[in-house]
Amino acid sequence: MEANRLEHFRKLLLEQLGQHNENVRDDQAAALDSVDDSVKDSVDMSLQDVNQELTLRHGERESQAVAEIDEALRRIDEGTYGQCERCGKPIDERRLEAMPTARYDAQCQAEIEASQGTGNAPTL
Repeated sequence: MEANRLEHFRKLLLEQLGQHNENVRDDQAAALDSVDDSVKDSVDMSLQDVNQELTLRHGERESQAVAEIDEALRRIDEGTYGQCERCGKPIDERRLEAMPTARYDAQCQAEIEASQGTGNAPTL
């Protein structure tokens, strides 16, 4: 991949990294703020638990996105960004524009998902 395209993807990934890091901080703060010791009603306590669980799950997804972006930035530094980790073929740049953290080309991704039983779910 050309150096200017790699720099484009690096900037794109760094922008996403900043946004996801901010989301992780916000989710952590929201989870801590959602704890209300004054709640006495069991329905309110259940609702509080559900809200806290949803906030924590969202935070986990954001943390996973940060890890994926870090991995993509590492691949840029190593010179392997844009190559399928499974077959070694180039990943289409349209796929990378849509999903800059993509590790596999579309064909390999479809095969991986089919082998995992997720072939009916839409993918990028």
